[in-house]
Amino acid sequence: MDENQGYVIRQSVLFDNGRGIALGEHPREGFVTWQFTEEQGRRDYYWGHYYDDGVAAEKDYADRAADYQRRFGVREVKRPIAQQMREAAEQDGENIVIEEFVQGDTLDFLLKEALFSPQETKQTIKQLCQGLWVLHSMAAVHRDIKPENVILRGSDAVLIDFDAARLHKPQAEADTQILGTTGFAAPEQYGLGQSDTRTDIYSLGVLMNVLLTGQHPSKRLAEGRLGRVIQRCTQVNPAKRYKDVMYLMEALS
Repeated sequence: MDENQGYVIRQSVLFDNGRGIALGEHPREGFVTWQFTEEQGRRDYYWGHYYDDGVAAEKDYADRAADYQRRFGVREVKRPIAQQMREAAEQDGENIVIEEFVQGDTLDFLLKEALFSPQETKQTIKQLCQGLWVLHSMAAVHRDIKPENVILRGSDAVLIDFDAARLHKPQAEADTQILGTTGFAAPEQYGLGQSDTRTDIYSLGVLMNVLLTGQHPSKRLAEGRLGRVIQRCTQVNPAKRYKDVMYLMEALS
């Protein structure tokens, strides 16, 4: 569970501009509500309101969140649209993970029937961006985004299979293990550097192009504005890609 200055974060709401409101509890000092910013896996808290009474703190938390959303016209970023782990264990040196069964069809299966429209593509990618924003806020990177690893559950895109996921380590120069799927993996996943949150942006760009054209962008780039978005996502140099998935969501709006 997240902590700040000895306060355990009991509740928090994140908005699509990278800011949010949090409610914290301290074992001796009482309660606090904060505003915060999140960027590249780091959360900075400020403007604390301190309380002895938990009921008053919860009311302030709800009021601050509602007021911020109303004043700035932002939307709440939902919890990750991602497969959940039910249980994890170790046996004979091997890790065993029991994951949620996700009912639906993979994008790979659906693409055998027809390509996605631009509107369907934008909706799917924006949903994945919402889930990845929360994953990235924990300094984690999926590293294997592809049609086989996204299931449409009703109208929701669900990201599955976290076998290749890792934590981003700012001090490292390269990944210790090369993982990912050829065609969807970013150049840095092949030992050219360390993968970070922009690695997933590269894969989202390739996925977007495949949904629209059925092909890798190096073979056939989607036309128009979405094609330009894909080009930026799939730059070889990570610094030339979108800074984070929220910038990508904004480009798709």
